[in-house]
Amino acid sequence: MRPNVHPEGRVIGQVDALEVPRFAGPSTFARLPRLDQVTAHDVAVVGVPFDSGVSYRPGARFGPSAVRQGSRLLKPYNPAQDVMPFAAQQVVDAGDIACNPFDISAALGQIETGLRELTGDGAKAVTIGGDHTIALPALRAAHALHGPIALIHFDAHLDTWDTYFGEPYTHGTPFRRAAEEGLLLRDASAHVGIRGPLYDPRDLEDDARFGFTIVHCAEFDLLGARGVAERVRARVQDAPVYVSVDIDVLDPAHAPGTGTPEIGGMTGRELLTVLRGLSGLNIIGGDVVETSPAYDHAELTSVAAATVVYEILSLLCPTPR
Repeated sequence: MRPNVHPEGRVIGQVDALEVPRFAGPSTFARLPRLDQVTAHDVAVVGVPFDSGVSYRPGARFGPSAVRQGSRLLKPYNPAQDVMPFAAQQVVDAGDIACNPFDISAALGQIETGLRELTGDGAKAVTIGGDHTIALPALRAAHALHGPIALIHFDAHLDTWDTYFGEPYTHGTPFRRAAEEGLLLRDASAHVGIRGPLYDPRDLEDDARFGFTIVHCAEFDLLGARGVAERVRARVQDAPVYVSVDIDVLDPAHAPGTGTPEIGGMTGRELLTVLRGLSGLNIIGGDVVETSPAYDHAELTSVAAATVVYEILSLLCPTPR
């Protein structure tokens, strides 16, 4: 039950599903090698089992393990992007970043430190949450390497609110904090899939003031998924791009296992089409967050989240197959 091995002995890819059934073998993401099985890595998939920043349903702390389980279905070749993401680059499962569940500020520091250690030599990271609070330390770590970056944020919600119950660090505030801290390029970031009610009309005014554009979910009816991808590409241009996906961007029919579901969301096919339309951008990392398996049915959400991670890993490939 070993991963595929290069002739020189280097671990390079998944356990072969034609030798070991996908329901058996390692429990790493896509049954990839662990960090301690390789001498170097290009991309680390890392879990952050943290949900102390949620405002409604808890449970995303169990997201990383559920997404790993959902990833057992993934195969080596991605025909939609014509890449083999586990052969074109050394991808590893770096385990979980353990962080304080009772002190949000301390947890943010631990997450940032863990991500800096994984990416300090130029490697990239795709983080599995956990709630959306974890995007802030991920952006801090990315900014340390790349300077101000563009953000493509898939979500039902803006996540640029100021505080919840006086707390500035929650899953509804990370991108306001990121803008305030100068982590993001001005007027180069986009929210995609936004829908549902807001607290006040000023929510939209504040969001625009922080330099975001919004592609509302209803605009898919007018633009189509390919049109949305083109609009986003024009927004970020050649900037270094971080992709953050809250799984609640999908309609609850496609992803019921999440903390704050909103009807009228994207389909799985629409999300995949937009992601694949980002091919060729300067993507430097990303996250997939808010999978709460206690509310899932038949692994719909965990399989969807795992597939989104796979598509992001495919976007990170340095060269075509």
